[in-house]
Amino acid sequence: MKADVAIVIVSYNSAEFIGDCLESVFAQRDHVNQQVIVVDNASKDNTVEFIRENFPEVELLVPGKNLGFAKGVNYGAAHADAEFVLLLNPDTVILNHAVDVIVDFARKHPGHGLYGGRTLKPDGSLEPSSCWGEPTLWSMAMFGLGLTTLAPKNPLLDPESLGSWKRDSVREVGVITGCFLLSPKTVWDELGGMDERYFMYGEDADFAMRARAAGYRPLLCPDAELVHEVGLCSETPVHKTLLLYRGKASLVRTHWAGPARWLGLFFLAAGTGLRAALSGLGAGAGRDGGGRWQTLWRERGTWLRGYGNEAEKSPVAG
Repeated sequence: MKADVAIVIVSYNSAEFIGDCLESVFAQRDHVNQQVIVVDNASKDNTVEFIRENFPEVELLVPGKNLGFAKGVNYGAAHADAEFVLLLNPDTVILNHAVDVIVDFARKHPGHGLYGGRTLKPDGSLEPSSCWGEPTLWSMAMFGLGLTTLAPKNPLLDPESLGSWKRDSVREVGVITGCFLLSPKTVWDELGGMDERYFMYGEDADFAMRARAAGYRPLLCPDAELVHEVGLCSETPVHKTLLLYRGKASLVRTHWAGPARWLGLFFLAAGTGLRAALSGLGAGAGRDGGGRWQTLWRERGTWLRGYGNEAEKSPVAG
């Protein structure tokens, strides 16, 4: 029997927290028929054994190597037999029947292609990263000038943050992040799933930008709530930052051409250089910490090339 939704979770060394995630997925199910798929990216802990022993109803896929996030979710979605595909991070906990809520919401609001929910921190406060504004040359310029750090959540100077909006109303957004992203399987297949050139980070923004180019309008459902402990799936903060900015550079290279592409890369490099310099002077470097910015600046020759562009040297990489 075809499921209403296939929940695809990509795991990597997730034994400490994926149990809470899967327990919530099954405990919070109401009327929606679920197919639960976990793709394990060659975990070095006992994630695979833990799932096999405690969640026999899960379809566990073990490709035998680390596919990365984009290729991992595509691998899982290829095994989906459902009306919708829902990407879910293993470091999340479903609240108040959120899967049922977002499936019902998507059926009542057809044609938007991508749907997201409202993520919360463990203490119940807002975790805004369930969605962002679409990256633009203006937002890159604001980052390059340091204004996103000086004026966080300012709608003009930090536009990707979407200002002080609490994610508490139905709203079209630029990007639905992959921690909780629902798409009709027909739309998923039409868009070809995630771009597998992205190993981790940036693939969800790319997916949303391609969806918007195809005429879809990603939509946030505020009543679909879940807890998301951001960062548990990354090995170290510095490692996460390097991957994150490699993804940003890939977005620029993939979606922009000509002067806009080179300006976008320049603003990315300038913004990291500025924050690294300020942190070196003891002036602080904003939300990500000085050590990360300095490492990011030192490694700019690698991440500015983006994913799949190792042979291409950026003119701003130094």
